[in-house]
Amino acid sequence: MSSPSSPIKNPSSTLNPSRRTEPERAHVGPKATGGMASARTTAANASMGVDKPKVFDSEGAIGKQFTEEGAIGGLGQKIGGPMDKEGAIGKQFTDQGSIGGTVQNMMGGTKHTTG
Repeated sequence: MSSPSSPIKNPSSTLNPSRRTEPERAHVGPKATGGMASARTTAANASMGVDKPKVFDSEGAIGKQFTEEGAIGGLGQKIGGPMDKEGAIGKQFTDQGSIGGTVQNMMGGTKHTTG
């Protein structure tokens, strides 16, 4: 059996110091300009340090669906009668009603995102 030939013809050419450009730093990209990443407002950190309503709050993603402008509360407004925000059933789901008020007190309010 013959041994395979070496792919490097002249190994001294790979060790030529004039051709090396700091290979130990080849993985390093451009220098950072300094500062903290959170100091610059981007889409990823735009809501940092802001008080936001919790999900079940009357202004939150789910809670607002039960207001008269929301999908569920608006349907009750269209039906009217006892389902209206002033009706016997509908008024229980407002943020001052027995059902909506309990949800507002237990799971509503605001959350503060750290920033």
